[in-house]
Amino acid sequence: MTAGTTGRVPAPGGGHSALRRLVPLDPETFAREHWSSRPLVTTSADLPAGLTDLFDEHAVDELVSRRGLRAPFLRVARDGRTLSDREFTQGGGVGATVTDQVSDDKLLRLFGEGSTIVLQGLHRTWGPLIDFTQQLAEELGHPVQANAYVTPSQSTGFSDHYDVHDVFVLQMAGEKRWRLRAPVHPSPLRDQPWTDHRDAVEEAGRAEPDLEFTLRPGDVLYLPRGWIHSATALGGVSTHLTLGIHVWTRRHLADELVRLALASVSRDERARASLPLTSSGLDGASLTTDIELVRESLVRELGSVNAGDVVDALEARVRSAQRPAPIGPLAQVAAADTLTPETGLRLRHHVDARLVPDPNGSVTLCCRLGDRPVGSHDVGTLVALVGGGALRADMVGLELARQLMREGLLVVADET
Repeated sequence: MTAGTTGRVPAPGGGHSALRRLVPLDPETFAREHWSSRPLVTTSADLPAGLTDLFDEHAVDELVSRRGLRAPFLRVARDGRTLSDREFTQGGGVGATVTDQVSDDKLLRLFGEGSTIVLQGLHRTWGPLIDFTQQLAEELGHPVQANAYVTPSQSTGFSDHYDVHDVFVLQMAGEKRWRLRAPVHPSPLRDQPWTDHRDAVEEAGRAEPDLEFTLRPGDVLYLPRGWIHSATALGGVSTHLTLGIHVWTRRHLADELVRLALASVSRDERARASLPLTSSGLDGASLTTDIELVRESLVRELGSVNAGDVVDALEARVRSAQRPAPIGPLAQVAAADTLTPETGLRLRHHVDARLVPDPNGSVTLCCRLGDRPVGSHDVGTLVALVGGGALRADMVGLELARQLMREGLLVVADET
């Protein structure tokens, strides 16, 4: 099927761009000059909006002491190595049948001895970052995660390495000295970690850095995947956020192209035929004809795969890689139960809904909550909602509105 009408909701919080809070460039210039190729260092003076609302040291103490975090939402590193979970976790106590809950007492000791605290998955556990990372992912078209690194003075949490995703580094407190070196393996895929090129990375780490600078509170570094880096805290505790951009690549297109071609090959009875009986194991010479038959079939089907089908397949992966905006089940059910004809409704943020016409003339609503058919008399209503509009409940129809609210697709519109 071919993609149809899509709804790109405005940024929460008055329409402010998440990307423009991180770089002083318009999106087109950033994409052309830096995206996936060149680092960019930006000082706080060039980002007047500030970043302190996203995360701070009080948030660190709150998360590790009062939120009941469990591994792997937290890691601890010391002298370039990652500590085992048992070194900073303990049992949850009475009524909690867990054995890997973060221990604030153990963290206190480890941090005092010079270990780095790494808070992982903050895009799932800290409210301001949930909203910000979802908006940034919406603008970039690539999934975003958030980690925080809290490093004692003069400590290096991790030795020279590269990441398999692009990152934005947001310095929140203290100062950190960064050293960057050009990639030894450009544009690494997610299954190509730096340890696969350990010798080359370590050799590069012994050379003079291509870039060396200090990030201070409010500064931001954009670092493309593959760039080798290390950082050392200076003059006190340093806290920085890392927003990891898990980029979609041409390799993902190749994955979907091959998957669709294989599905077509599997419909060929000749390709499904059994290999000959053999008592001495596989014989390459005797399989030559079979290999060529399969190769020809695969090449033929690769050439016949429709580009639109590849796009649809990747879009399905894109939708499944991110979550819709958070929703409160209790409040949502109560809102549906008390719905009035005058209540304003809108599409839930980041649900990534689109209307897709089917060949038979019907319409399907595709989104992160799944796919659902749309009745012909409801298409106009859904077009308005998917387009980012808000409608009164009586315009949607009270029965349909309550159903879509209980499915998590519609929410009460902001009063503004």
